[in-house]
Amino acid sequence: MKKLFLTAIALTSLVLTGCAPAAAPAEKENRAVVIMSGGGATSPFTTPTQACKTGLAAGNTDTALRESLLKAGKQVYTAPAMGDWGTVVEPAADSFGAFGDCPEVLPEYLTVMSSGDINASGERLARFVMYLHDTYGVTDVDFVGHSNGGLFSRAAIRLIKQLELPITVRSLTMLGTPNDGAFPTEYAAGEVELSECLGDAFCEKFLTVWKSYAGQVDKGLNGEDTTHYLDGDDGWNQAQEGFLDGIPVMLIGGSQWSNPAGNPELWPFDGITPVYSAFAQGISDKVIPHRTCWSAPLTHSIFVSDFAELDWQTAMTWNTESLAQVNKAIDSADEALSQPNRQGCPE
Repeated sequence: MKKLFLTAIALTSLVLTGCAPAAAPAEKENRAVVIMSGGGATSPFTTPTQACKTGLAAGNTDTALRESLLKAGKQVYTAPAMGDWGTVVEPAADSFGAFGDCPEVLPEYLTVMSSGDINASGERLARFVMYLHDTYGVTDVDFVGHSNGGLFSRAAIRLIKQLELPITVRSLTMLGTPNDGAFPTEYAAGEVELSECLGDAFCEKFLTVWKSYAGQVDKGLNGEDTTHYLDGDDGWNQAQEGFLDGIPVMLIGGSQWSNPAGNPELWPFDGITPVYSAFAQGISDKVIPHRTCWSAPLTHSIFVSDFAELDWQTAMTWNTESLAQVNKAIDSADEALSQPNRQGCPE
């Protein structure tokens, strides 16, 4: 039954990518960086030469990452994402992180629905990568996933390997990814109490607002960004065993909010993801065989920085040093597996 199911997905993928819009790229590059934004994000499709002409060129998660990697000589594509079903709709001009006058809008089956199921989002991302293969000649991919974009990337990698798609995954870099769950989502799901904030004003306010947000717009992801869903003997992480074999993983965490008296699985955190979770400390080497870790007192995103009235340079998706770490991880991917495991990671 499992083989039939996977074959059906493979056939569907090939049929759908065969119907993909016919673009005419200026040049073809076999190797590319694919940036995947996180939960609830609205992000446009961009190419190495085309981006949105007004507002943030690639949305509030991907813009600085894309610009930094392009300047470093990388071929960069951003995956389209929408917090609802359908194709990417340009946000209102007065909304946070607005963008407009963008390149081609890809169809729904190539657009990640960023508020829903992790595996379904991974399937959309795998289809998108196959679109890049068929249209732009991409065969080798470095995934860069912010927040849940890291989980979506992991789910896509699983499909790429299971279906033996003609894509080689060189590396995976995850920034603030809730590999073991996120503080606000666990609060919204009832896994942790507000008292875990230890009286921190930002923490209490942000978790309260998040719970209201999740109740209004979430389409399933909030319940999956929990320890109950992700960890344990029958959790999502356990089902990923073997699929990151041979792929170096870079884990970036933010510790803007820290309290030595706090629960070490929640503190320090970047406003959303604890460093414990960003570093996948609850996940064995059977699931993530080779990892490197790096953290700094940064926030999860410019949205969190804005909420906390901090400069955008405090955000891991915008911070110069953080972006340099992403570029370094991609540059060193070919040699990474010959280096010691868990460099920079807690024992």
